Amino acid sequence: MRLAFHIKKSGLREDPQWTGLKAQLRSDGHSLVEVSAGRSVPEGTELLLSVGGDGTFLSAARISVENSVPVLGVNLGRLGFLSENKPSDVAAALRSGAWSVEERGLLEIGCSAPVPENFWKYALNEVSLNRIYPAMMGVDVAFEGQKLPTYWADGLLIATSSGSTAYSLSAGGPILTPEVRAFVIAPIAPHNLNLRPLVVPESSRIELRLHSRDGKAMLSLDNRNFLVPSGTAVEVKLAPVRLRRVRLGTSDFVGALRSRLFWGEDVRNSSIEE
Repeated sequence: MRLAFHIKKSGLREDPQWTGLKAQLRSDGHSLVEVSAGRSVPEGTELLLSVGGDGTFLSAARISVENSVPVLGVNLGRLGFLSENKPSDVAAALRSGAWSVEERGLLEIGCSAPVPENFWKYALNEVSLNRIYPAMMGVDVAFEGQKLPTYWADGLLIATSSGSTAYSLSAGGPILTPEVRAFVIAPIAPHNLNLRPLVVPESSRIELRLHSRDGKAMLSLDNRNFLVPSGTAVEVKLAPVRLRRVRLGTSDFVGALRSRLFWGEDVRNSSIEE
């Protein structure tokens, strides 16, 4: 099989787990070539390996989508919800065929402010507006023409089900299983005590308008961002393309929540499970 791989942190190229996996893959007859963000993968490439953590996976997502190649996350990072697979599991899964390809929805933005040249307008996890100075900001929100109360907060984010375990989780949003086709609208450190995160269908068109006494704010798409002035209007909707993500037979979303976030950890549960 022809494989490409993407590594964001150069120090990981010599990580023993990665060098060991490379040797095993080549021993199994696979070819390997490194690719970087914004570059095309060689013709005939069947899988893209994202080597690192979830931040690397977000960078690899662009390569995957633009080249129509499924991406497999090899976890050399910490939590790893997107890049969940242990290096020791990857070679065996590819050898036995114990893997499948699932599709993940992406967010797409339209923005009234100028967008930097070559900026990728898609996000796998979330789109967020964030303050950059001390004053809180206001964000007017509407979806499908239905206007919500203005959110006064440090910011506001729109997350996919993939991103529900990322920034949205730390902002108090709900956890969505990956197959749920919905978006989460969640304020970041809100000053409206009676405004809660809201889940809407992924078919929704969400309109945001920024009010900032500081004159500007940060518009972020996953791990990429640029400054926008107060008054900027942003439309967020489901992208016309989807990410194809490789899932190994050992994948377990609920198990990942329990082992990485200690979800439901309670001394009372240990005696029941025993």
